[in-house]
Amino acid sequence: MRTLIALAASTALASISGLALAQSAPAQRPVLPLPDKPYEGTLGRTVDQSSAPTPNPPVKAPAGAPNVILIMTDDTGFGSAATFGGPVPMPNLEALAESGLIYNRFHTTALCSPTRAALLTGRNHHSVGFGTLSELATGYPGYSGVLPRSAATIGEVLKQNGYSTAWFGKNHNTPQSEITPTGPFDRWPTGLGFEEFYGFMGGETDPTAPILYHNTQPVDPSLGKADYFLDKDLADHAVQWMKLQHSIAPDKPFLLYYAPGTSHSPIAAPEDWIAKFHGQFDQGWDKVREETFARQKAAGIIPADTKLTARPPEIPAWDSLSADQQKVAARMMESYAAALAYCDDQIGRIFAELRKSGEMDNTIVIFIEGDNGSSGDGSLNGSTNEVMTQNGVHQDTAAMLADYDGIGTARTQTQIPAPWSWAMDAPFQWTKQVASHFGGTRNGLVVSWPARIKADGKVRSQFSSVIDIAPTLYDAIGIAAPAEVNGAVQMPLQGFSLVPTFADAGAPELHTTQYFEMMGNRAIYKDGWMASTHPLRLPWTQGKSPRPDDFQWELYDLRSDYSQASDLAAKMPAKLKEMQEAFYEEAAKYDALPIDSRGFDRLQDPKTYRPKPRTNYVLERNPFWYEGGAWPDVKNKSWTMATSITVESGAAQGMIAGQGGRFCGWGLYLIGGKPVFLYRYSHKDADATRIAGAAALAPGKHRIELKFAYDGGYGKGGEATIVVDGQAVASGRIAATVPAWIAEPGTIGRDVGTSLSDEYALPFSFEGEIDAVEFDLAPR
Repeated sequence: MRTLIALAASTALASISGLALAQSAPAQRPVLPLPDKPYEGTLGRTVDQSSAPTPNPPVKAPAGAPNVILIMTDDTGFGSAATFGGPVPMPNLEALAESGLIYNRFHTTALCSPTRAALLTGRNHHSVGFGTLSELATGYPGYSGVLPRSAATIGEVLKQNGYSTAWFGKNHNTPQSEITPTGPFDRWPTGLGFEEFYGFMGGETDPTAPILYHNTQPVDPSLGKADYFLDKDLADHAVQWMKLQHSIAPDKPFLLYYAPGTSHSPIAAPEDWIAKFHGQFDQGWDKVREETFARQKAAGIIPADTKLTARPPEIPAWDSLSADQQKVAARMMESYAAALAYCDDQIGRIFAELRKSGEMDNTIVIFIEGDNGSSGDGSLNGSTNEVMTQNGVHQDTAAMLADYDGIGTARTQTQIPAPWSWAMDAPFQWTKQVASHFGGTRNGLVVSWPARIKADGKVRSQFSSVIDIAPTLYDAIGIAAPAEVNGAVQMPLQGFSLVPTFADAGAPELHTTQYFEMMGNRAIYKDGWMASTHPLRLPWTQGKSPRPDDFQWELYDLRSDYSQASDLAAKMPAKLKEMQEAFYEEAAKYDALPIDSRGFDRLQDPKTYRPKPRTNYVLERNPFWYEGGAWPDVKNKSWTMATSITVESGAAQGMIAGQGGRFCGWGLYLIGGKPVFLYRYSHKDADATRIAGAAALAPGKHRIELKFAYDGGYGKGGEATIVVDGQAVASGRIAATVPAWIAEPGTIGRDVGTSLSDEYALPFSFEGEIDAVEFDLAPR
């Protein structure tokens, strides 16, 4: 130690005197004498070793606090799982229900992002800025798409109360502009109180080739794995995290939020699981819906006097379909059932680990079967390329029949027909997106806590909502909702605890009033009554949304009409007016005004609030990808892309830059040294345009450009030209372009997700150097 002190002192002296230490011989280094008491320096202080250090104990959860596992599947209607009378066996959910409680009047918000924001915060979705999907955010406070600091998540609150916290699966609550390689990350899951995150950021991802993140870093686990499935991967990571948490902090409770993307499109499952359901849906959606309704009544899931709501006239009868239409539709439903059953199987592995660790008894499991009703987005016929559907292009039966063997596999992106979704929402009207009716908002809820909940076989029928979950957890754990979190004063919780119902099926209903609103569809529940608007723009159609005042209202007495089957508006106009006034009172209270009914046409509405678009981007080569606001939006406009590349071989290959993959997208790359531009409108070869230079690039440095001259309009075509070293080497006409959405992210220097072309294999990394890629989107 004395030698080290002397060396430090001599180094400091050499620096002060301007001498270079390397130029001084060791014998010439000045050595300063050490004081007899080295700790008595100019400060004149010593360490009093008799004093006790100030204790700094870790924050501990309340004694006996339970672990929490919160599970929410995606786009799963009330009548999907066998637990709620549906056709899809989910034995792990069923076992949970047998040892716990079933709730049959639990509600979500009708869309993904809003439900998840309400779940995580315990506040209504407009109150926390999520009146719609994050992709459709506007400048209105209730539709900002930004979670406020005044509504801390359950992850943050439980972390600050001594819990380990983790999140696996879907996010969909981070602003699009913040999903970039450099953040900001404070609204990513790890910035919202979750110490571990493994999942995807947007509304969906391909379950066979997902775009995933571990905390804030991209990961590519499916690369090179033909048998990869996201549900298994998520369960693997959840189980591993539970093992680590239990081994390192066995006395510390945990919160595990598990949000698989199943059964949101694209639908996929292992082929042997799809085979298990072969022929089980040949009877069609009308018959399946009736069968579900009968099981629901027999099991007491719904009241005995419930009416099965009628098929809307906009939905065709199964018997009106051709044989080919029925064949394709049945296979799609087999895939949906397989995906949901496989998801349940993987969730069972989490429960198995919980039992193995001895933690099952003191774990409260909250299993929400869907973040809204089953999705009717897939058109009346469904799709084998759901990206096309989202872009307003509907396939005919012949095109889907050609994909028959690939339905539900990695070879397609399957989306079930809207009538199947309607059937999965039995016994209610409508589907996802429709917040005015229970087909869009009622989801099955199962709660288990062996140490505190004893199954009594009685269904809990108190009206409840996704905003009740946070208050329930705080009550069960024994903590108060904080008044301030990280310096931000908190808005009050807006939900109610369900803990009183744990021991008493007849406990008083605390949640007596609840408004609903999504894209103009709105409703109000109050004291057993429900007033609802009739949907005008149907979930499976795309077009201009109606004005808020164009909706007609309906009235239901839910005390005797569980399924909203009998409209009383014409008979009771005074009651309807009373309920309408109650809706606007609640909507004003929770920032749902003004009503914004534009729906998905917000994407084309110039009045929609979005950051002013950039016209120039300069992006570096990235070993992974660019999502969200980091990548230029080249849709519906002219654009150029330019960079300098260096190749050592005349046969060099690899992706220079591109966006998308097998189901739509574009890319500029080299094959055998030749420059190629491929534009893919769909997964069909007939919808792909390939433009290639005739000669390979010589070894050395080259300037390469892609120029696209757009025809103008929405989703129109244009002329693409490849320019090398100032000379046009290839050009061609793109008949039509993707107008609204490309599912896979942008890349520079490699391809990810699914491959744009079958002429190469992933990751198709560029063999050479790529300078920064410049995008010019300035109007021409």
